Amino acid sequence: MTYAFAAAGTGGHVYPALAVADALVAEGVDRSEIVFFGGDRMEAETVPAAGYRFRGVEIRGLQRSLSLANLALPRLVVRATGVIADEMRAAHTRVAIVFGGYVSIPAGLAARRAEARLFLHEQNAVPGLANRLLSGRTQASFVAFPAAAAQLRSAAVVGNPLRPALAGFDRDALAATARARYDLPEGVTTLGVLGGSLGARVLNEVTTRIADDADPDRLAIVHLTGTAHHAAVAAEAAQAAVTWRTIPFEREMEHFYAAADLVLGRAGALTISELAATGTPAVVVPLAAVSQEGNAAYLAEGGGVVAIAEAEIDRVPIEIEQLLVDAPRRERMAKANLSLAMPHAAGEIARRLIAEAHRD
Repeated sequence: MTYAFAAAGTGGHVYPALAVADALVAEGVDRSEIVFFGGDRMEAETVPAAGYRFRGVEIRGLQRSLSLANLALPRLVVRATGVIADEMRAAHTRVAIVFGGYVSIPAGLAARRAEARLFLHEQNAVPGLANRLLSGRTQASFVAFPAAAAQLRSAAVVGNPLRPALAGFDRDALAATARARYDLPEGVTTLGVLGGSLGARVLNEVTTRIADDADPDRLAIVHLTGTAHHAAVAAEAAQAAVTWRTIPFEREMEHFYAAADLVLGRAGALTISELAATGTPAVVVPLAAVSQEGNAAYLAEGGGVVAIAEAEIDRVPIEIEQLLVDAPRRERMAKANLSLAMPHAAGEIARRLIAEAHRD
């Protein structure tokens, strides 16, 4: 009996899938019963590194602009569907789950061919195209935000699957270790800057303005720059009066949140879910091109984050300055975020998949 996962392209798809796979293992499923399907991007390294079997297929996403490359997509989908279906049949797959992105369509079609029960998880408040197309073929959909539930078949609002260290986050237990990890001075408020795995140039630039205006005795910055921007931001940080730690990428995000009194970031689905689970107040600048406004609204409406459109980026330093000196407001925001947290999605989904795999 094999559980098939399809997740590809970005950490926003791959990491929730890995969290569910880890939850299956925690429930007693052997790792050999789990197989991942994906393309040749980050999943091709990240999934095997996590100890799971990975089968790569030739597939890519739809180009949003007019492109001759889109003409080849139907052929690639047909070929990938056949490859995945053959693998599922050979493994006697009973349950398949897709997490959105370009590999989900062939994996979803293959699951039906292999007579596996199909599920999906949608990370964002606005469902992606692949999940919308597959929704009518699924047994059920799991969604992270209530706004997505009305757009997908038989949707259950469970949250985004998170790693155990974030699902069971304990700020008090981690705070001292986290501050030592980043070599932060005592007695200063820490701003954590988070732009996503590839970084966010506009956030990196506005952080320079914040650092230039800050009192070095009152502010420190821990900045996840993204690999592509690290060298440039590190050079800026080296010239700053404030303590400004730059890191290309943080694999153990629980330390980042434990060190941060306030976060500045985008409004990616996992970021919003992590802010809620860790009770971290934040200023977020949604990336409109991928409809992050809906994600931000989930916490903004509860008062846990301040959402600022990129066109109004000049507001960010002002809002950050006000929050850094207003600890009672940050505490209220933290409580608001915790009240909306859904940290146990991985376990809920894993238990449903196990039940379906054993159902006649």
